[in-house]
Amino acid sequence: MIRSLLFVPADSEKKLAKGFAAGADAVILDLEDSVAADRKGVAREMALAFLQAHAADPQRTRLIVRVNALDTGLTDADLDAVVGGKPDAIMLPKAEGGQAVVHLDAKLTAREAIHGMPDGAIKIIALATETATSLFLCGTYRDASPRLTGITWGAEDLSAELGAETNRDAAGRFTSPYWLARNLSLAAAAAARVQPIDGVYADFRNLAGLREEAEEARRDGFTAKMAIHPAQVAIINEVFTPTPEAIATARAVVAAFAADPSAGVVAIDGVMYDRPHLTRAQRLLARLAKPD
Repeated sequence: MIRSLLFVPADSEKKLAKGFAAGADAVILDLEDSVAADRKGVAREMALAFLQAHAADPQRTRLIVRVNALDTGLTDADLDAVVGGKPDAIMLPKAEGGQAVVHLDAKLTAREAIHGMPDGAIKIIALATETATSLFLCGTYRDASPRLTGITWGAEDLSAELGAETNRDAAGRFTSPYWLARNLSLAAAAAARVQPIDGVYADFRNLAGLREEAEEARRDGFTAKMAIHPAQVAIINEVFTPTPEAIATARAVVAAFAADPSAGVVAIDGVMYDRPHLTRAQRLLARLAKPD
């Protein structure tokens, strides 16, 4: 079960070590925004070395590489450098719909074959809302690729493209264009049957604000959140870990419907649960059973 995904610049040995030890369920080795243009080559080399040092350990945190966007001309060099290190997934920034995932899938298939890896071994997480065009394509991810395991969203690149002065109001909450992007990414993940991952909370010193935003995301259906600083990981893990009470209720709901398969509604301790409650309970228990 992935609850937290921590971004770490791939060209900093110190930050890579600190990030790997932060307790995140996944570490994102970043080759994109956090790496200057003249450091891309160094970042690729360091990312590969890091993957080679850690990828073979089955107990480790998940290792994801964020490559540069398809329209930059840098994606192929990124993939050539890191696929041999066997990352668990590639994060595709500025993804524009299912066709972008298909495109990346083909690139990964060729490189997996070169390195003697099983087809589909490396998964894909799409960053689905960073361009204006991408918002109109959020409904196209379903069945794009069996590699697709998660969809997340971002506000910074989108705000630059929209020409916005800011993407948050005076209280620190996203303004309406970014709530739209967030909600479209959530719907995209639900439609594609993949994990919905909430975006980053940039004010990493404001842990109370992080908690509030994470709790809102969990309430609405997100099951994980990305982080930009190790200090954010513990709160994200806490918020997205189902409570013992929630697990017990989910098991009770599943058991009650299993005992009476024809029922539309069941009663447990004086509370009525219908079929949508059963679906939510099954999804929660499935998350607990998932190793990654």
